[in-house]
Amino acid sequence: MPDRTPLHETTAQAGARFVEDSGWLTPRDFGDPVAEYDQAKNHAALFDVSSRSKIEVSGADAGTFLNNLCSNDVKSLSAGKGCEAFFTNIKAKVVAHVFLYHLELGSQKEVYWLDAVPGQAEKIIKHLDHFLISEQVEFAGRTREFAQLHLAGPEARATLVKALGEDLPDLREHQVALRSFGEGTPCQVRRLDRLGVPGYDLVCSSAQAPAVWGKLISAGARPAGFMVHEALRIEAGTPSYGLDIDENTLAPEVGRIPQTICYTKGCYLGQEPIVRARDLGHVNRTLQTLTVETGEPIARGAKLVRDGKEVGQITSSAAAPGANKTFALAYVRRGNTDSGTELEGVVGETRFKATVVDGGP
Repeated sequence: MPDRTPLHETTAQAGARFVEDSGWLTPRDFGDPVAEYDQAKNHAALFDVSSRSKIEVSGADAGTFLNNLCSNDVKSLSAGKGCEAFFTNIKAKVVAHVFLYHLELGSQKEVYWLDAVPGQAEKIIKHLDHFLISEQVEFAGRTREFAQLHLAGPEARATLVKALGEDLPDLREHQVALRSFGEGTPCQVRRLDRLGVPGYDLVCSSAQAPAVWGKLISAGARPAGFMVHEALRIEAGTPSYGLDIDENTLAPEVGRIPQTICYTKGCYLGQEPIVRARDLGHVNRTLQTLTVETGEPIARGAKLVRDGKEVGQITSSAAAPGANKTFALAYVRRGNTDSGTELEGVVGETRFKATVVDGGP
């Protein structure tokens, strides 16, 4: 039986229709995906993303330990800041794609939180623990103890300030602040624009979640579901581990080098192949965003061809509700990644036009 998030009853009462994702029941939609998509694009939409994996890494050596295992610069993160990063193996193949935050808790113990796709906590902890020798570091899975909401849209900050009843600093991407929505422990408020519009992740105790949800709805947010979340994610070019990335993916192939890889931080697991790819000047394929002229999602694994030769493969796609657009993420071979490049998609006997949106190297 799939797990239920701390907001299951709250979202059910709001009219959610559910879908199973990675062993969790999550709201698919709230009856009107077109309105939900418009709300996220133009106002403020609220998503229940509590199924996302939450891992706490703490201890005197936590920062150094994480820095030695991930692709971005963790040691330079002061409390209240975060980054996006890959954990890779020695061959620079991606073990996990995470958003990492250094929390400011007013204690001497270093505390970091890792945010990843659903169902990854156990795998990530096992990977980290494999490399733990004598460092003062502890791991804890927090997925079921904490709810996670994502507030997205041009009016997200104003809505959040109204719900809090106090001003909020204009957080930059990956900055995190602790704020209280009334009684109970403060929530983590993280700036994260992963859906292509201004966004905030709100992480609070499971017991607090319905009250936090209610305050945000009262402040003007409207609920939205997984269908719209995926459409926005793919349109924004944000990859999802398990769909767009797996353990066969070389980190630079994901195409998020500025966001995920630091070339000046010193040694870490998988560094040598990553630097080698940089020095070579290219990788053989990169993840690209495409527009697809079908009006409906495309099967994962669909081939992309150009001049009769296979040049890529679609990893995920979604139709933007009410926008008459379908977006896809796909690995496309070098030489075919310039913006505006027209490709042909193939699913069985069906053929369709696909156009590269974001230009690659």
